[in-house]
Amino acid sequence: MADAPAPAPDRSELTVRAARTSDVRAMRDLIEPYVRRRILLGKELVTLFEAVQEFVVAERDGEVVGCGALHVMWEDLGEVRTIAVAEGALGKGVGHAMLVDLEERARRLGLTRLFCLTFETDFFSRHGYEEVAEQVVEPEVFVELLRSADGGVAEFLDLAHVKPNTLGNTRMLKRL
Repeated sequence: MADAPAPAPDRSELTVRAARTSDVRAMRDLIEPYVRRRILLGKELVTLFEAVQEFVVAERDGEVVGCGALHVMWEDLGEVRTIAVAEGALGKGVGHAMLVDLEERARRLGLTRLFCLTFETDFFSRHGYEEVAEQVVEPEVFVELLRSADGGVAEFLDLAHVKPNTLGNTRMLKRL
């Protein structure tokens, strides 16, 4: 039996841009398979609309093939969150392109550190993220962050009530 020919490389252009409200349903559809596999936490449609300004989308041939967000947590600290890539676009540089864009956005905002909570440690390690176990903010900042109602901030703080959401995830940090 002959080997199947290698798939042709995807030569169509990939664009990463700020998400628009018209992208939100496509973003939800990208995120949902990861939610079913317990890789990402589910987000209600209203939550995605409320946070659309934090998101970028990757688009190829007019189709949204990836999404990801940058959430500012403190004056120097942000979180890369909710990175999802369409099944057919995995391994084609979509995640890389979005992460590069999100990191540039973080720099423009004045952030110097980016956090992520992920199962995809190899991907983030290739981009300069390192595992962290200890608290990465000063005690007075920790106290301020406790006031946040955002679930992602609670996960960052490693609070007991969000432990079921974070089991198996790795806390990673990159200095920009």
